[in-house]
Amino acid sequence: MSEPDDGSLRQAVGRKGSFLQSFKAVAWSFFGVRQASEYEKDVSQLNPVHVIVAGVIAALIFIGVLIAVVRWVVG
Repeated sequence: MSEPDDGSLRQAVGRKGSFLQSFKAVAWSFFGVRQASEYEKDVSQLNPVHVIVAGVIAALIFIGVLIAVVRWVVG
């Protein structure tokens, strides 16, 4: 398996996509409803670091909501 080109990695991290756009893309991916054209647009515009951070934040929010619902149902 070949390693990615260092130049392409730097180029991807240097993209100007906003954090809000990244968070929207992550939110839609949680629901699993994303058009292929929108996915392609996201891949070309979004900063991968923003997507990772947004994914971690969304996962923590999701876990928090699940814990709250379980406590509400059990309590």
